[in-house]
Amino acid sequence: MNDGDTDLPAGTRPGRVALVVNDLDRLVDFYRDVVGLDVTSRSDGRATLGTATDPLLELRADPDAPERTATETGLYHVAILFPSRGALGDVLRRVRERWRLTGASDHGVSEALYLTDPEGNGVELYRDRPRSEWPVTDDGRLRMGVDPLDIDALTDRACRLSGVPDGTTVGHVHLEVSDLAAAERFYVDALGLNVRQRYADAGLFLAAGDYHHHLGLNTWNNRRDPPTGRGLRWFELLLPDGTALETVETRLRDADVTARRPEDGDGLELTDPDGITLRLRTP
Repeated sequence: MNDGDTDLPAGTRPGRVALVVNDLDRLVDFYRDVVGLDVTSRSDGRATLGTATDPLLELRADPDAPERTATETGLYHVAILFPSRGALGDVLRRVRERWRLTGASDHGVSEALYLTDPEGNGVELYRDRPRSEWPVTDDGRLRMGVDPLDIDALTDRACRLSGVPDGTTVGHVHLEVSDLAAAERFYVDALGLNVRQRYADAGLFLAAGDYHHHLGLNTWNNRRDPPTGRGLRWFELLLPDGTALETVETRLRDADVTARRPEDGDGLELTDPDGITLRLRTP
């Protein structure tokens, strides 16, 4: 398969991520008080969290949704991108005071903290290094490592803000899939993302343009069944304008991928080979 330039515009980026949750109050408390997101709207059974300018998470209550099983595909983590090291230091301080880390890594391109929300959804909190500092291999490919992160030094950079600053976004979404080759055919060949890095036969990082990754895919936990319970309901990619959206719609039609209109929104909605729902729209 071709690892060349993407057919999606470089301005394409992740948008909102929607989660089905059992205990809406508990999840709202976590993403507000630990992560630092603002609650921008709240109604019966639904909450939106983000910044003053951008919605990032949609939480939808379903008290009867079963817990995700160990064989279901779906969300590995949603990654919240902070605009500065100081902002990441702030969220680390809140996590240490109110929650617990499951990991922390220096990826060369970024510094990342890992945790799990109260219902088992993976969460990455990270900041990017300047692109001029991103490591590359001898053949010009991006190199993302997994080195220890100096979390004490990161804590020292905290700005002591109560929430998150404007410019905080969903940086990427990482999925657990059953078949990496089938996922690559869908997200690369049909949709038009490009391959930024491969991890043997079990991991793939994809992006629009030259970002390190907007979408991660892995088969590390040997999941094989479509998602049916709580967890990821859908995630978005935002395209720069209507022309780009029309071009992608044509591309999907040519690849025999069915795209439909979401019942509760605009743009396009499609389903990947594992039954994971992706939405495409303009900002």
